[in-house]
Amino acid sequence: MGKTGSLTINSENIFPIIKKWMYSDHDIFARELVSNGCDAITKLKKLDIIGQYSIPEDKDMEIRITVDPENKKVSFSDTGLGMDADEVEEYITQIAFSGATAFLDKYKDKTNDDQIIGHFGLGFYSAFMVADEVHIDTLSYKEGAKAVHWECDGGTEYTMEDGDRTEVGTTITLFLNENSLEFCNEYRMREVLKKYCSFMPTKIFLVKAGADTQYENIPEDEVTDKDTVIEKYTEEAKYEEKEEDGKKKKVEVSPKRKMAKIVRRETPVNDPNPLWQKTPSECTKDEYIEFYRKVFMDYKEPLFWIHLNMDYPFNLKGILYFPKINMEYESIEGVIKLYNNQVFIADNIKEVIPEFLMLLKGVIDCPDLPLNVSRSALQNDGFVQKISDYISKKVADKLAGMCKTEKEDYEKYWDDIAPFIKYGCLKDDKFCEKMTDYILFKDIDGKYMTLPECLELPDKKETQEATGEDGEKVEAEVVDEGQSTDEEKSSGDTDKEDGDDKEKIRKTVYYVTDVQQQSQYINMFREEGLDAVILDHNIDQPFINQLESKNEDVKFKRIDAGITDSSIDDEGGEDKKKTEKDEKTLTKLFHKALSNDKLTIKLEALKNESISSVLTVSEESRRMQDMMKMYSVGGMDMGAFGSEGETLVLNSKNTLVKYLIENKKGNDAEMFAQQLYDLAVLSNRPLAADAMTKFVTRSNVIMQKLSEKGNA
Repeated sequence: MGKTGSLTINSENIFPIIKKWMYSDHDIFARELVSNGCDAITKLKKLDIIGQYSIPEDKDMEIRITVDPENKKVSFSDTGLGMDADEVEEYITQIAFSGATAFLDKYKDKTNDDQIIGHFGLGFYSAFMVADEVHIDTLSYKEGAKAVHWECDGGTEYTMEDGDRTEVGTTITLFLNENSLEFCNEYRMREVLKKYCSFMPTKIFLVKAGADTQYENIPEDEVTDKDTVIEKYTEEAKYEEKEEDGKKKKVEVSPKRKMAKIVRRETPVNDPNPLWQKTPSECTKDEYIEFYRKVFMDYKEPLFWIHLNMDYPFNLKGILYFPKINMEYESIEGVIKLYNNQVFIADNIKEVIPEFLMLLKGVIDCPDLPLNVSRSALQNDGFVQKISDYISKKVADKLAGMCKTEKEDYEKYWDDIAPFIKYGCLKDDKFCEKMTDYILFKDIDGKYMTLPECLELPDKKETQEATGEDGEKVEAEVVDEGQSTDEEKSSGDTDKEDGDDKEKIRKTVYYVTDVQQQSQYINMFREEGLDAVILDHNIDQPFINQLESKNEDVKFKRIDAGITDSSIDDEGGEDKKKTEKDEKTLTKLFHKALSNDKLTIKLEALKNESISSVLTVSEESRRMQDMMKMYSVGGMDMGAFGSEGETLVLNSKNTLVKYLIENKKGNDAEMFAQQLYDLAVLSNRPLAADAMTKFVTRSNVIMQKLSEKGNA
């Protein structure tokens, strides 16, 4: 006897329904219906475990999706526990009543195995986003249960009557609306299933109604009871003609064997046992790489990976891969796929995944997260923040462990992973605290050191003071009382400890941002046995700013910030009064020649007589200029900021400088001054276009004068 009625909508549950109908991606209905099928099968397995039902040995626990483009419909069929009339009434007609919740409440003390994915009644109604009419055919596992047929045309009216289903389980048939006919296309449905259901815990098969039967040939001894054999036959041996010792002869490449032609075996569209569900000790390197390539379609081998596996205080599993990259960190597009019990939720949800880890590729499965993620809800969820903190901690622990126990591999990976780690330090204070001692710095000779190792290098007091602005080196610099650098003397950078007269110990890490451009400074450092680290990535400047703010006794200075005392010949017996007089003379000459009175001129006796001039820029001024460039309007001429903080160091032992001192009023003095300045700039940074044109022209003039003098 049939029954008609109206769907019951509880007022307190109306908003979850509206959310379901307002999915921006209508293809999500497939995820909901497949999830329901997985739930039904999981429930039946639980009942089998606790002895309330016995699943037949030959029973295939699976979900079968059939697309029927000719009739504009698609069906989702499962071999789960099914429903009787009362349950259909309760779980389907009373919208938003959770069958999964009721089931768990009933059996929560009897088994703790597989989780129930979602809420059947509510998810079911996502079908009406794409269908004009929906039918349900179901048969409960309960003894003596009758099959039920239920249908609804999308309004509030439904009909329910006895059905003709003979197998325990449920089939939901969607008669698609005109705007959703794409979903009865086999290839489109396969795409949707790959997106949402690739790792659901039950095998999922996709078939096309009315499709021609496909066949395959296999060895007869591989035939199983489930195969449909069309015919058996004998395959003759196969030979190939090969040449050996100059003679051709036939060689058997395939022996004679018995074969069987069978109906092609179906292949599930999903992998019910994804790698992240295994414990790390069960997984091989090849499996990790194969999984990476399959999921992310990236055929480059990842550098390494972190396998997350946690049961308390929340359940979380996953694998994070560090991919090999060849681009700046801003351009990296990582993919972190978020799952709930192997059901895809979304990509890159920043409330769950620490922002810096979105540069990686990976999967995270957390059953404690809702299937239907609300960003606003997650932002205020303390539990979600704990998950994010845990993920960040595990990554830091893995990296720190590698640095301690696998230093050689860690160094090999460093150049590729450095942007990830430094970006993480900028974005996550806790991550930064854990990683500070495991961040590597590569010096100018290619050696890697941690920050503590940099600061533990032997002190070289004779190299610690500098003229103008200190040159940068990786070596630990200890500035004792009375030995402050010129920069520190002028800027008050020698803080005292809580009123104590003793100066605070400051340790300096010197660095290079462009090995080619700053090669002259690097050579000067090498000549004096000094060292410097290479920080040539865009992220390095904000990164060292942060390190300085968190480590008050550490100071980073670029190698061109000044001339170290070790580069100066202090045994030459220079006449200080004469040096000061010559310095004033050169200052007037250069200010006039360059039309720049902001430039500081210093005269020093450098040990390397071949160096004529060196340009230094105070660390503070250069960082300020870098910041202004970053925030300036595109195309702004940075020359407008002048030469604040720049010092031109002239070598009093160099022949050209001596010539200028002696011929300050000569016809070519200003031209030589301009040339010496441009040479110094070229060793520090590229010349501006106009300055480069003048430099080339001036160089030709000088060479011509030299040739004329040589011919005189």
